[in-house]
Amino acid sequence: MTEIEVEVLVVGAGPSGLTAALALARHGVKVMAISKYRGPANTPRAHITNQRTLEVFKDLGIEERIRSAGWPLSYLSHNVLATSLAGLEIARYRSYGTGPDRLSEYALASPCPPINCQQHVMEPILRDAVIEQGADVRYGYELVEISQTADLVTARIVERDTGEELIVRARYAIGADGGRSTVAEKLGFSFVGEPGLRNMVTSWLEVDLTRYVEHRPGVLYWIGRPGHEQWFGTASWACVKPFTEWLMVQPWSDPDVLPSEAEVIDRARLTIDDGDVPIKVKSIGSWQVNNVVATNYRNGSVFISGDAAHRHPPAGGLGTNTSVQDAFNLAWKLAYVLRGKAGPGLLDSYSAERQPVGAHVVSRANVSFENTAALVSALGFTEGQSEADGWEAIRSLYSDEPGASERRDVLEKAVKLQDYRSNALGVDLGQRYASGAVIAESGPFPEPLGDPELHYRPTSHSGAPLPHAWVEHDGKQLSTLDITGHGNFSLLVGVGGTPWKQAAEQVATRLGIELPVREVGLRCAYDDVNGDWKRAREIGDHGAILVRPDRFVAWRALAASSTPEVDLEAALRQILDRPA
Repeated sequence: MTEIEVEVLVVGAGPSGLTAALALARHGVKVMAISKYRGPANTPRAHITNQRTLEVFKDLGIEERIRSAGWPLSYLSHNVLATSLAGLEIARYRSYGTGPDRLSEYALASPCPPINCQQHVMEPILRDAVIEQGADVRYGYELVEISQTADLVTARIVERDTGEELIVRARYAIGADGGRSTVAEKLGFSFVGEPGLRNMVTSWLEVDLTRYVEHRPGVLYWIGRPGHEQWFGTASWACVKPFTEWLMVQPWSDPDVLPSEAEVIDRARLTIDDGDVPIKVKSIGSWQVNNVVATNYRNGSVFISGDAAHRHPPAGGLGTNTSVQDAFNLAWKLAYVLRGKAGPGLLDSYSAERQPVGAHVVSRANVSFENTAALVSALGFTEGQSEADGWEAIRSLYSDEPGASERRDVLEKAVKLQDYRSNALGVDLGQRYASGAVIAESGPFPEPLGDPELHYRPTSHSGAPLPHAWVEHDGKQLSTLDITGHGNFSLLVGVGGTPWKQAAEQVATRLGIELPVREVGLRCAYDDVNGDWKRAREIGDHGAILVRPDRFVAWRALAASSTPEVDLEAALRQILDRPA
């Protein structure tokens, strides 16, 4: 039996596990990632990659690789509702900030426009980047047992093809092994919520739909066919490769039996409304709608992330995005503790910060999924309705009959409700952390600009993501996100920031950490040429903002201090769990 020692064992090599492994490896941590599967995802699954996740990938040096493998959502900009792809269009709306009313809001929020990048394309890019950093990634290796003592995690792992057993000993472990997490089960992580709310089937199809969608390119096409047994929604089509590869998602009654290829093709033809178009079935898979979240993401030296921690439907594209951001939050904290830069108490902040995010995402995704019912109701569809009655409901909706105008108003409101699924910038970017790794402020966060789930208000308040603003350095345009992060704390100061800069040099030396200081302001090293940073920073020229490695604000001084060195050191010692 082979024995291996690593600093961190990552169980699961999906987006969350690979992101954790990549971030840890870039910190110089000896990490091993395993997956019971024989390789990366071999079918499309998650696909919306939002701005915050692309900011993570930018920090990890792979944004351009990911972006080049996907499609800009500025192109796939529509969500469409129709009775079939060839038939009557019910409604169409712009998604993911591509409408004229949201374009500037999305552009001002982040330097990274969102894209559509399928999981089976993303995972190999992540895997290659992890291997390039010297980490050990093994597919076909399954966790059988895991246990822990106060300072050691021991895992028994089996190579599935040969039966060879490995014993891996690690200081810490991360369970990123999906919705049926072995790590969570073996170590008794507790969950709240309800699993198995609905059974669904996703089929990956090769079918050229260009003639039906080229004039309205989009990510998602929801099909409601009057009078069929799946009156709640006959199928949804998600674009994999414009416009010849697709995922068709449909409700399904039996969780234990998949539909046949013939049944999938029948459903596809029904929802396309074209009996002659060639269709090739590449894969068929089932899944369930869950409403489940772990109550704590930490158990001793073991942590869970991604679907192992939060399980919900894909509405809003929140799954992979939240999973990647879980990993990014945790990795720098593990690295700092392992390298002696922080005390073990820093690790408590992972669950304190990410569990509330996961709970909100689970709730939001389930509400968005069920909001489809508002569309069904507005169309006049009911369970058990005949096909003729369903079409009559559609006909009367678009007529000049009494009550039709009011019905169209109801439909308009139901369509607008879908913004919470696909224009929810506040959900995507507006996380707020409260933990020991953030110095709490006496004042509240600024009031939101409208609905906080739909709209994002950037702020430099501690616990918020650092606001994005364009600055200029050596003739090159950079974001404030470009000059922070990258594994280190950073201190942003302005025109009067010399005392803070001197303090940072002394404090960094005493604590043994890197603490680069960035002077941002008019005609500073990072020139605020358009005044964007002055409008976003919420501090004066003599203040300072301490930014964590994950680019969240850890602490700020609104103005000058008579004791900048004392203040900065006290803040860092509290954040890093390093009492004087």
